[in-house]
Amino acid sequence: EVVKLREAKKGFVLLPRRWVVERSFGWLARFRRLSRDYERLPDVLGGLHFVVFAIFMLPNAMPLIRLAQSS
Repeated sequence: EVVKLREAKKGFVLLPRRWVVERSFGWLARFRRLSRDYERLPDVLGGLHFVVFAIFMLPNAMPLIRLAQSS
């Protein structure tokens, strides 16, 4: 996909917020069941995505949980 910028810049320019989506898809690739639509109901597939992202966010939340418990 070609993305045209308003201002022409030389060299590598990171597109705003696009990398977040690509990174998230890369993380989902670790869970092979989510790479194909094996589920009959879309609610089940959505629930699996919710569980996977909860697994990804839990290590980031642990320092905050420990900080709250120590206070």
